[in-house]
Amino acid sequence: MSRHIADHRRSPEGGRLKNFIGVERTQGTEGTNPAAKALHTRAVTRDDTVRLRQYYRIERGLTA
Repeated sequence: MSRHIADHRRSPEGGRLKNFIGVERTQGTEGTNPAAKALHTRAVTRDDTVRLRQYYRIERGLTA
């Protein structure tokens, strides 16, 4: 009789992380388009007035 699924230990290597690192090694800096890489690393600029306006709209109880 086999053990219950909750009784099995997880692998300590972290399969998802290992696969992600493998993809980064094979398609990392030399495999990606520089424009796509720049978009990925670019800081997100958000307009604070839009955020404040949405906050007040929600506080007043108005929903979209």
